[in-house]
Amino acid sequence: MLSSLVFILVYGAIFLALVLGGALWRRRSRKDRAPFPDNAKLLRGPGESLRRKIIALDEKSTFEILFAFGIPPLVGSALAWVAVHLAGSTQIIAFAAALIGLIASLIFVTRRLVAGIDTWRNVNLGYFGERIVGEALEPLKSQGFRVFHDIPAGDDKAPFNIDHVIVGPSGVFAVETKTRRKGRARSGFAEHEIIYDGQVLAYPWGEDRHGLDQALRQARWLQTWLGQLLGADLAVQPILTFPGWMILRRGKGAVAVLNPREIPAAVALRGAPVLDAAQIDLVSRQLEARCRDVEF
Repeated sequence: MLSSLVFILVYGAIFLALVLGGALWRRRSRKDRAPFPDNAKLLRGPGESLRRKIIALDEKSTFEILFAFGIPPLVGSALAWVAVHLAGSTQIIAFAAALIGLIASLIFVTRRLVAGIDTWRNVNLGYFGERIVGEALEPLKSQGFRVFHDIPAGDDKAPFNIDHVIVGPSGVFAVETKTRRKGRARSGFAEHEIIYDGQVLAYPWGEDRHGLDQALRQARWLQTWLGQLLGADLAVQPILTFPGWMILRRGKGAVAVLNPREIPAAVALRGAPVLDAAQIDLVSRQLEARCRDVEF
């Protein structure tokens, strides 16, 4: 019995050390033998922040699964030790404690894994929504517009990202994407429609202003940031978009609320250009410098 206990403990320790060590080694050596320079950086694509979060969640879940698999051998080793070294009421108490520890540990890990899966599903949904918006904005490039995605914004104390920024002859537009799941609709509301009266968003299940206020704050931040860099006041127009939803507009507000497919027509030039080619290039260079940080 004692030799079996020692074998289980040694095997478990070696297994965990090899798996964790191998994972950490591969993570640190991922740049080895790459065909491009170590300092090569790409522009952010749609949902880059969410893509990174998905990778982090995948890595976290891997370690939690390994931890979950490691619990039964450890508890089994403890029970084997109890069976060999203890007797009577002390043995019974030790057995009970080990079993309670096993059950509590498994419940804890299971709850963390389930919560992690829910978080992963929500983040993946948001990532897919930003990809949809990114594709909807592609036609603007043939009309003289520049499109940037997932722009890092704010400061170290309060960082955030602007999902999409459009720069072109008609001006600068900050686009906030909200990918909402559809729920049960109240009486008088359709489950696929959002009603915007210029002040409030009415979803099938209720009303709020969260997305509107966020889109407006981000546009104002971008306007201030560009103004400080360029030394000129440059208006930034906020857009809030909902992939997969039909938007019913019954009023005009400070924020344009659109389905992604409506954005190209909404930002198309009407009348005299707001920005000339030199200004578009100047603004684009500032945004590109901020967005070019995707490393291998």
